[in-house]
Amino acid sequence: MKQTRLILVGGFLGAGKTTLLWETALRLMEKGLRVGLITNDQAPELVDSELLKLSDLRVAEVSGSCFCCNFNGFTDAIKAIRAEVSADVIIAEPVGSCADLSATIIQPLKQYWNAELRISPLTVLADPNRVASILEEGNSGLHPDAAYIYKKQLEEGDIILLSKSDTLTAEEVASMRRRLSATFPSATVLSASALTGGEGLDEWIDAVLNRQDAGKRLLEIDYDTYAHGEAVLGWLNGTLLLHGASENWDDFLKSLMVGLAAKFDETGCAVGHVKVIAENGKRFAVGNLIGKQDTLSLRGSAGAGEDLKLIVNARVETTPERLDEMVREVLLLTIGGKYKEEVVAWRFLQPGRPSPTHRFTEIVGS
Repeated sequence: MKQTRLILVGGFLGAGKTTLLWETALRLMEKGLRVGLITNDQAPELVDSELLKLSDLRVAEVSGSCFCCNFNGFTDAIKAIRAEVSADVIIAEPVGSCADLSATIIQPLKQYWNAELRISPLTVLADPNRVASILEEGNSGLHPDAAYIYKKQLEEGDIILLSKSDTLTAEEVASMRRRLSATFPSATVLSASALTGGEGLDEWIDAVLNRQDAGKRLLEIDYDTYAHGEAVLGWLNGTLLLHGASENWDDFLKSLMVGLAAKFDETGCAVGHVKVIAENGKRFAVGNLIGKQDTLSLRGSAGAGEDLKLIVNARVETTPERLDEMVREVLLLTIGGKYKEEVVAWRFLQPGRPSPTHRFTEIVGS
């Protein structure tokens, strides 16, 4: 039976997982490998899935719960991609607020899927902005219980990958890698930029394609704190269509993102991650916010046109109802009566308590 390499990439909201998946998939396909991707969220209508599909990548989505709480849904997605594209490599991205992956995903896969899968070391991405505060025993602007999840994610990583290294100087990268290695001595610490030439990416790809030491640690984790850390975030996923001529949809997206950032700053609501994709046919632009207004970034171009598909994903420290009100308020102000709106889907929620399908208490041998 053909074995598929499974690469699991965790990390907190806004760490850059989707950008890493996209760039990695393209590099692997250039090597002649067949690649599939699996995304994950507490609700459907994911920006990540849409973005990857626009790049003509094979994407399966597990929505409604995390991989660990829907292990069978996750393995069904693995089966589907293996069958459809005879995948050599599958890269999977769990929910950004998910931890305890070694006990709930990697060990069960090693136990039950050893014949079908070669499982790579668990990679956890660390965003330079947030991890700097975490290393100083701070909370990076997050609720302490949300920051607890971030710390636990780093603690269980086989590989900690410092993402967005292009935002740091070479000296800053070296310093942060040393600090991460000192704090998490059992992890391999690497760094990479998925946007600017992929510096460091090949070293990481080589590691996850060839190493077999997956899930070397099992966390001691307080599920009450973990559950509350997720529950302090309101989650919103929405898709709407806008109809009406625009000379520049990029300006519209920028105004929307600036408005959302200002609203969350004004109300004192800490941002886990806000991601919006503006799609005009095959042209698209993406806005990201991972904290206060100075963390806002925009890339791509949706150009001009008469119709726009807009997908909004927001994870913000407030109630789901208040998050819904704020996002709708900013949307209406940005639309300003210039476009006709058509809501395709709109969901806002608070994650429930994690209830893993499996939770192993011992490391499964390779």
